Amino acid sequence: MEVKIGVQFAPRELVLESAQSPAEIEQTVTEAIKSEGTLSLTDEKGRRIILPVSKLAYVEIAEAAPRAVGFTVR
Repeated sequence: MEVKIGVQFAPRELVLESAQSPAEIEQTVTEAIKSEGTLSLTDEKGRRIILPVSKLAYVEIAEAAPRAVGFTVR
């Protein structure tokens, strides 16, 4: 899954690839918002992102798009 996280007052969003299902990511984000603490997600390479919920603007969960190689016709 590709997860995009918007941070308040930051010009760029955080993007990570996660092995978790969309439901698991949604549950983690929802629990973090309810607790008003921090959002903690881990990407496929084991890197961890920890963000205070108070700075969270949005979270977008989408299927990771396969990268096209060479000349392809869509």
